[in-house]
Amino acid sequence: MDNSSSSSGVGVLDKTMSVLDALESGPASLAQLVQITGLARPTAHRLAVALERHRMVTRDSQGRFVLGPRLGELSIATGEDRLLAVAAPVLVQLRDLTGESAQLYRRQGDLRVCVAASERSSGLRDTVPVGSELPMNAGSAAQVLLAWEDSDRIRRSLVGARFTAASLAQVRRRRWAQSVAEREQGVASVSAPVSGPGGRVIGAVSVSGPIERLTRSPAASTRRPWCPPPRRSASHCTPTRARTRRPTTTPPRTRTPPPPQERALAASAEPGGRGLRRPRGASARGSERAAPPLDSY
Repeated sequence: MDNSSSSSGVGVLDKTMSVLDALESGPASLAQLVQITGLARPTAHRLAVALERHRMVTRDSQGRFVLGPRLGELSIATGEDRLLAVAAPVLVQLRDLTGESAQLYRRQGDLRVCVAASERSSGLRDTVPVGSELPMNAGSAAQVLLAWEDSDRIRRSLVGARFTAASLAQVRRRRWAQSVAEREQGVASVSAPVSGPGGRVIGAVSVSGPIERLTRSPAASTRRPWCPPPRRSASHCTPTRARTRRPTTTPPRTRTPPPPQERALAASAEPGGRGLRRPRGASARGSERAAPPLDSY
């Protein structure tokens, strides 16, 4: 692979970049790296392993080299100022609506850092100063920041954590997390993910406060009338009068004229009618059986 046109004059750096460029198109085995970069096999292996150490490169389930999570973290950091500018008014609104302190956390290595906050103005509150570094093994924000990481990193981070892999699976399914006295006694919190381009989770927005106010179910206690109810199907939301059935255009029932015997029976019931003569051998009971039912009219 000829990189002379983009050579920086620092050989080891140019070779390292050639490995990363090769992985841009997808996973590659060591043999494929050698073929794409044109590097000697020992050199390609040494550089790939060194990049793996710094999380710039990792391996997939088949042992192939792929771009690592550190590159994603660095790309996210380039938009940090924009994220903070957007987050500030949102945190203020969240604080005013819930009456509790609101924070925005981002992950940095094995820690989570509070990069923005809006504190409750008075009364008992959970104060997290901007710049505070908190562990990733406790708290609802830690659950959110960890839930969408790769399986290997989740497994390592669960060692000594106050939550489990099942808890993180639930966070991914419902897209929010809550904690009660995980990070600090007497404090409860609820957090939701902040997604960047491509749907990648780049932060966690949290509301925290004393258990006395948030209770042991902070997600339920922070739900106020301004929160919309769960979305239901349109048929449940349509007013009753809008769901009235359309009138069916069925033809009117035509009344068939009765047979001659019944006409004669009706005539006998009129004033002055002569009535029917009962045939010989016919009983009154037989005549009653011959009478049509009432619903035939």
